[in-house]
Amino acid sequence: MKYSATISGPALDDIDRAYTWLARRTPMHAPEWYNGLLDAILSLEDNPLRCPLAPEDDEASEEIRQLLYGRRPHMYRVVFSIRNETVWILHVRHGARQ
Repeated sequence: MKYSATISGPALDDIDRAYTWLARRTPMHAPEWYNGLLDAILSLEDNPLRCPLAPEDDEASEEIRQLLYGRRPHMYRVVFSIRNETVWILHVRHGARQ
């Protein structure tokens, strides 16, 4: 089954904040990080069920999963839910953030 990925407003804000933070510190690396993140998000269109349940799943009314992007200590969690044929990107959080 093919899915479509939709990035929510809060997730776009998360991505924007992370990109801005990274661009201030390593301006040459920020576009590479951003493009890689978008590629990772788009990969969810093929098989989102490959990703494990997120810690937030215990408290949610719907199934919440996560895709890990990057390497420690710069890992990000793409937190998403699947509704019908749409993968809804809910948040993009730094891995160290609760």
